[in-house]
Amino acid sequence: MPETHHCDLAIVGGGLAGGLIALAVAQRRPELIVRIVDAGESLGGNHVWSFFDADVAKEDRWLLTPLVCHAWPAYDVRFPAHARTINQPYYSIESERFDAVVRKALPAEAIMPGRKVLACSPTAVVLADGDRIEAKGVIDARGAGDLSTLEVGWQKFVGRTLDIPAGHGITRPTVMDATVTQHDGYRFVYLLPFSPTRLFVEDTYYSDTPSLNVGALNRRIDVYAAARGWEVAAGANDAREEKGALPVVINGDFEGYWRWGGAKVAKAGARAGLFHPTTGYSLPDAVRLAVLIADAKDLSGDALLTLTHDYARARWDERRFYRMLDAMLFRAADPDARYRVLERFYRLRSGLIGRFYAARSTRADKLRVLAGRPPVPVTRAVRALRGIK
Repeated sequence: MPETHHCDLAIVGGGLAGGLIALAVAQRRPELIVRIVDAGESLGGNHVWSFFDADVAKEDRWLLTPLVCHAWPAYDVRFPAHARTINQPYYSIESERFDAVVRKALPAEAIMPGRKVLACSPTAVVLADGDRIEAKGVIDARGAGDLSTLEVGWQKFVGRTLDIPAGHGITRPTVMDATVTQHDGYRFVYLLPFSPTRLFVEDTYYSDTPSLNVGALNRRIDVYAAARGWEVAAGANDAREEKGALPVVINGDFEGYWRWGGAKVAKAGARAGLFHPTTGYSLPDAVRLAVLIADAKDLSGDALLTLTHDYARARWDERRFYRMLDAMLFRAADPDARYRVLERFYRLRSGLIGRFYAARSTRADKLRVLAGRPPVPVTRAVRALRGIK
């Protein structure tokens, strides 16, 4: 028989954004009854999330501390004409830890996995099995909405954890190795040394389309590993395989994007448009919004709608600079020469780079990024910037 579940806050979607909200509310507002519902069996799915030290304010780090699986004091970048070690800490979270920490923080009945959602309103969630959640407030955090309202490029990837018994010799992350052959736009390899013998290798592209040939990218990972002299243990490559396509926003209609899936329902994460326009990464915004919600006195449906919409709208308005850069990257640069834009960027000061990834570039930072001759044809750069909102 269908059942109605009553709570103070219902979170639809147990990915990064939804899970962090649940975790923050459990820490700051333990008296509240929370329900988090997700179609998958585990919270967070099958992901590795990473972040730079500057991405998260020190006063908000409490939310991520129990989630971090790996930390390094620096990271590397490699390009055909430039290589560099940047002495800024870098961190990674694996979804298995994420699932365990969120489950530990909440009562067992608060987690509702394997449940498909048919619809949600500001105060109710209707499940496919006939159950219903009645809440004082609902937040929809189910991932990206209808991207047809936005002009986007794509950061797409396939990543695998490799078991290399003899050791891989990598001591810190390589955030971009762009010395590889360029394919399908700007290509680079991303490396995370989880242990001396366990290495996460991701083949990544800044591409015009989201289409993924998973088999081809896996073969390129194999070729890359062989070129580095790594002998991968047989049968160990399926320990983790992650794939996806993150939108890189060039232009668009924020309000049109927000309205998709219900204009009156509070939203979080990619569904709220809360991701970095250039990288597609959502973790810094997910942390900031989770803390903001946990500290809010009013978590009713109307109050949550105002809070999440206004926060997301403000971020959209203040990030036009990054959309301008994306326009130059995708509209002005030849696909096989896009690496030059990033190669030039990584010659800048480390503090500027950190603030860029945190989407907190100063006016001086923006002027420095744009200073000098652009690594794309000037006439194309001017045309690319027309109409950016």
